[in-house]
Amino acid sequence: MSPADVVVALDVGGTGMKCALVRPDGVAIHVERHCTDAGRGPHAVVETILEVAEGLAGRARADGLAPVALGVAVPGVVDEAAGMAVWSANVGFRDVPLRDLAVARLGLPTALGHDVRAGGLAEARLGAGRGTGHVLFVAIGTGIAAAHVVDGSAAVGAHGAAGEIGHILVRPDGPRCGCGRPGCLEAIASASAIARRYAELTGTPGTTAELTGTPATAAEVADRAVDGEPAAVQVWAEAVEALADGLATGQALFDVETIVIGGGLAQAGPHLLDPLRAALHERMTFHREPRLVAAALGDEAGCLGAALLALDSLEK
Repeated sequence: MSPADVVVALDVGGTGMKCALVRPDGVAIHVERHCTDAGRGPHAVVETILEVAEGLAGRARADGLAPVALGVAVPGVVDEAAGMAVWSANVGFRDVPLRDLAVARLGLPTALGHDVRAGGLAEARLGAGRGTGHVLFVAIGTGIAAAHVVDGSAAVGAHGAAGEIGHILVRPDGPRCGCGRPGCLEAIASASAIARRYAELTGTPGTTAELTGTPATAAEVADRAVDGEPAAVQVWAEAVEALADGLATGQALFDVETIVIGGGLAQAGPHLLDPLRAALHERMTFHREPRLVAAALGDEAGCLGAALLALDSLEK
């Protein structure tokens, strides 16, 4: 590839889009952020994606660069082979042929991928899992999802739904998950579940709510647990134990060298990783214990992963 070649990369979320021009070595040389505003409906979101991608390609050309491909990462169920955004609760997609629409609009080879798998790809090849052949990337935020990356490629699954570790059953008598089944990992250990459980235990959303009417966040629960507040300590311990069960199941299935923890909850740093490592260690029998580390790329991972998908598509 020429030194002037770049790929256009977009990581689309329900609220915002992280966008960049990325060199073949994985370095972003220009970064933008745009509002998704999913409430406008899926057709408007698709138009925004295409407009932003077109604008980035135009900027590259104006700067003397050559956009050679486009990579787009979206949430939900994605058929990467067909270039189809099959379903997404976040942005309202239902069978959107996003790759074909982008090719028609920009005239560039286009790769469409899943946001968490793209993030896992970036962490495995450029971030905390770099140099490791087998990586499990687990994003813990409003929900919980994962990507299993082997030798730089993320498993997609037969139906585009691989990596839904948040729906491993960890507590059969636990709270009902958004998927409809009780006891999923996501219903106990996601950031939203932690905040909800804390509110249930205390009978009040906490000091934040007293001032603003907003429930205490998972980050606030983590801080209160460090300070020794009994309810917060209990909720945090429940979440860590559930996460350790989910990761132990993942390790039994995938036998990875490194587990990378990302998403908003990873910002708790050692307050999450230290007890999680100890709990995971207790669950290991004959399985090799994986290295457990925090993600290195932050919220840029999905965008960089979209760029990697675009670059990979040029080699096929």
